[in-house]
Parts: sequence; C-alpha cells; structure tokens
Amino acid sequence: MAIDSSKKKKKKLKRASVFQNSSSFMASSSTVSSCFIRNRRITILSVSLIVSVIVIFYISSIAIKKMKFEEVISSQISSIEVVNEFPHDPNAFTQGLLYGGNDTFFESTGVYGRSSVRKVALHTGKVEVLQKMDDSYFGEGLTLLGERLFQVTWLKKIGFVYDRYNLSKFEEFTHEMRDGWGLATDGEVLFGSDGSSTLYKLSPHTFKVIEKATVKYKDFEVHNLNELEYINGEVWANVWSSDCIARISPKDGIVLGWILLPNLRNHLFQAGNVGIDVLNGIAWDSEKNRIFVTGKLWPKLYEIKLHPIREPFHGSIERHCLRRRAFGFAEP
Repeated sequence: MAIDSSKKKKKKLKRASVFQNSSSFMASSSTVSSCFIRNRRITILSVSLIVSVIVIFYISSIAIKKMKFEEVISSQISSIEVVNEFPHDPNAFTQGLLYGGNDTFFESTGVYGRSSVRKVALHTGKVEVLQKMDDSYFGEGLTLLGERLFQVTWLKKIGFVYDRYNLSKFEEFTHEMRDGWGLATDGEVLFGSDGSSTLYKLSPHTFKVIEKATVKYKDFEVHNLNELEYINGEVWANVWSSDCIARISPKDGIVLGWILLPNLRNHLFQAGNVGIDVLNGIAWDSEKNRIFVTGKLWPKLYEIKLHPIREPFHGSIERHCLRRRAFGFAEP
C-alpha cells in the first residue's frame, strides 16, 4: 500500500511539473508575442512620424519657394509716385525725350507738318530753340551722344543729326531698322526700336546693326516698343498704346521689370484733358537721379519715383501691358 501511495505522489508531482512547465512556456510565448506586437507598433508609429515630417517639410519647402517666387515676380512690378509736375506744350506730339542738363530737355515731336526738334526749359515748359522739320517727315525717337543729337523718322529709314547747341542739322543718314520709332544710347552705341519686339544696337558712325535681340517677358514677345531711354544699365521702353514701361536687359532682351503708370493719363482725363494721346517720353537726369515722363499732347511733364509692388499683384501684365489699345491717333 505504501508503495502505491508513493507512486501516486510521484505521478501527481510529475503532472504538476509538466503543467507548470507548460504554463511557463505559454507565459513566455505570450510575453514574446506582446513584445513583438509592441515593437512592431512602435516601428510603424516611428515610420509614420518620419514620413509625416518628410511630407510636411516637402510641402513647406514648396510653399516657401512659391512665396519667394511670387515675391520676386511682384518686386519686378513697380508703381509710381509723382514727385513734381511741370508744364508741357499740349500741342507737342512727343516722340523722343531726353534730359539735356541744367534743367532743360531735348524733345522730338511728330505729326506731318508739325514735326520738330526742340530745346525746352523744365520749369516753364517754354521752347527755347526749335528746328522745324520738312513737312514730309514725321519726327520720332531722339537721343544725345556727345555733342550730337540723333533723330529717326516714322515709316522711313532716314534719320538726322543735329548740333546740340543750336539744333542746326549736321547730316542725314539711313539705318537698317524696319522703321524709326525710338532711340537711346549708353554713350557708345545707339539703341533703336521700330515698333516690333526687336531691340537694335546700331553703330553711331555707320548706323549699321551691330546686334539685335527679341524682347521677351516670360514666353511672350513684347511688341510695339516705342520711345527708349538708357537708365542704369537698362533700356526702358514705352510700350505703345499701353500705360506701361518695360525695363529691358540690353544684353539679351529679357524684360527685367515693369512700371505701371495708368494713373497719370486717368488723372489728366479727369481734369478735362480729353484730347491727350498715349504715354510716350522717358528722360533721365543721371546727375540727380531724376526720372521724367510725359505723353503725346500732354499738358504736363512728371518727375516720378518708383515703388516696387511687394504684395501679390492682382492683375495680369499680359492684359495691362501687352494688349494693343488705341487712343485716337494711329501713329506711334
């Protein structure tokens, strides 16, 4: 009986040991499984966080680049402040304008039978010296190089050279542009326009084309380039039939910026000057860094300052500056 009892005790202890080992194994397996699941969740969470950070950084970088791009684009567009107003001959169909020093201007006017080259006093608008052109010529762009004034004419490849002091005519020349619209100089070459999108570089000695560039803004060609002025390494051009001035790189013809001036003409209209024509005429006083503008048949000449438009520009340069509009006269 004692032997049987001992055997039973051994069997019970063996079963208990097996049960405990089994329970221990199951507990261990459960612990490993829990750790694995927890680690997996942590890994997934970490990866998700990393991906989220990358996505946020990417979106932010795009937004920053867009903001910077918009800031650059808007800073290329300028409005103006009128610093001074001066009287201007309301019968002058202004085609070329330049500052001659000592508060005087040289001006070329158009219209058959009324075309002229003149020296004008800034503060009074009085014409001090006048050289009337032959009735068969329509005066256009004008520039000063050394002691000589250069002028081109509309619809002809003929130009004239005048003495800057008494406006006596030196000589007649022919050029290779399609037509004569605007002239300017950097002191070495002549820049010319013919109403197209081409900016010409001309020799002041032979008047042959040295180089030419197509003027472009983004992917748009800028046509109707009219009166020109060379200012601080840029060629500024009135865009005919618009209230805009294009600031052009003379190296490649790329438009570096725009100046919007619609308020000038609107102000003149509101004051009862209904007979005025388009904005045309840019002059620069390099000594005092003054910029002057006027228009055809305008009774005022304005000294202006530029103010870059920093806020987003609500409008379209294409609509404001590149669409052709007419205001009475068909001549450029």
